[in-house]
Amino acid sequence: MTDTSETLRMTQSANTSAARDEWWRGAVIYQIYPRSFLDTNADGIGDLRGVARGLDYIASLGVDGIWISPFFTSPMEDFGYDVSDYCGIDPTFGDFEDFDAIIRRSHELGLKVIIDQVYSHTSDQHSWFEESRKDKTNPKADWYVWADPKPDGSPPSNWQSVFGGSSWQWDGPRRQYYLHNFLTSQPDLNVHNPDVQDALLNVARFWLDRGVDGFRLDALNFSMHDPEMRDNPPSGVPMDQVTRPFDMQIKQFNQSHDDIPAFLERIRATIDEYPGRFTVAEVGGPEPLEEMKAFTHGGKRLDSAYNFDFLYAPDLNAEIVKESLSNWDGSAEEGWPSWAFSNHDAPRATTRWAGDDNFEQIARLNMLLLLSLRGNPIIYQGEELGLPQGHVAFADLQDPEAILNWPHTLGRDGARTPMPWTCKAPQAGFSSANKTWLKMDPAHAERAIDSQMDAPDSMAHYTRQLLELRKASRAMIVGDSELLSTPDEVIAFIRRHDTGDVLCAFNLSLETVEWSPPAEFQNGEVIANETHANAREGLPSTLAPYTGYWADQGD
Repeated sequence: MTDTSETLRMTQSANTSAARDEWWRGAVIYQIYPRSFLDTNADGIGDLRGVARGLDYIASLGVDGIWISPFFTSPMEDFGYDVSDYCGIDPTFGDFEDFDAIIRRSHELGLKVIIDQVYSHTSDQHSWFEESRKDKTNPKADWYVWADPKPDGSPPSNWQSVFGGSSWQWDGPRRQYYLHNFLTSQPDLNVHNPDVQDALLNVARFWLDRGVDGFRLDALNFSMHDPEMRDNPPSGVPMDQVTRPFDMQIKQFNQSHDDIPAFLERIRATIDEYPGRFTVAEVGGPEPLEEMKAFTHGGKRLDSAYNFDFLYAPDLNAEIVKESLSNWDGSAEEGWPSWAFSNHDAPRATTRWAGDDNFEQIARLNMLLLLSLRGNPIIYQGEELGLPQGHVAFADLQDPEAILNWPHTLGRDGARTPMPWTCKAPQAGFSSANKTWLKMDPAHAERAIDSQMDAPDSMAHYTRQLLELRKASRAMIVGDSELLSTPDEVIAFIRRHDTGDVLCAFNLSLETVEWSPPAEFQNGEVIANETHANAREGLPSTLAPYTGYWADQGD
């Protein structure tokens, strides 16, 4: 055991010994992208009734809650992340009766419901923006980020949009530029303004009153900018090594302002009016750890945060996992991490990390690893089925980012293709429409839910078994994580708890590696590996390529 691992163990033990029993601590969350989940009205687009209809399936997996991506009123230029009414439901998805049915049925099944909140920006069709752009003196004139041009008429700063090109758009009615960190149709709110903060907190109360159990806060580090509009410095990365000009800057001034944590304390105070609720932040960027720590610091801000450590990693290796785990030492003032390997914005992890020859093995290894990490694992819909990245031809693309940056990015559509429910049905049971908003990938139809749930060797059955094992172990849910000294290719850690410890070990390389487990596990038994759960076999002294296991200490 190294000095570092001993330090980690001591600090984590101090924190865990007094661990609270919040439902969310160690909860497994299942992300639903409703547009692609299940269509019940034959328009080719998933809807809230489809979410409600799928809840029994989700609960049968053994997860603790669901996160539903945006279903709010929107022109859908960014498919719901361009909100035109925070307190409305877009007719594409249904109505409040449908949403209330989700809350009611989820709670009957013991599932918590988390929804997105997009506080960084709105649609340009939001009534707030329509009023703000009228002139410079109206009541909402300062609700968005407006600025005069430079003397030569050019934009106020060199800031670049995530999707490509300047993040400033000239607006004729105001005779000013407005800031948009994403699409030009997504103007940035001026969250420095206390009135804007008050309005957003009222949005939170609206949904909390409706019965939601928490929020996932989208693009949170984009919510405040440098009021002086100073230029970002260059990153030094040449254009031929990136896909967008956005990547050629150090994002020093257009995001990650020091005042964001103070706003989060206001959010937390609002959330605390509703006991038992949960908040998790999405924090992107090249160096997100400092912000994640700041956003979750001291119990006065958010409960948890996740970043893109794994979401855009081109391969999975022990170095990445070791670094990510060592960043969260469990100290008393630290928040609780969350983890995602795939989501609606990133190409599916197994496609990124596996070749055709070992796809099935990597899919299972991914799930085994994800569910072993100290924190909240987030399973993206279809991950439990082992879905590969969906194939979407250029002519069928819907994602504005992919269209703008084609062919240098995989875009987001391949992770958003429809969910397959019934193997032999048209559109794999996702919809009875002749045409769906994105095409069903035939490779996904072969992995449909109905073909997996009762098959003991299927990915879905394996996921369900792993979740059963995890739920039965306090160590795996809330235990400390002691990182062990291992060869470079191996990641191993012990999840520790007074009720019993679990050893987790993985070889994330193409080579067989010799590694003996710690002496305290000499009588241990493997309880799950990348092939199957409930293994009950002795511990190996070597790890074959891309294998892993969980082990108890035996009798």
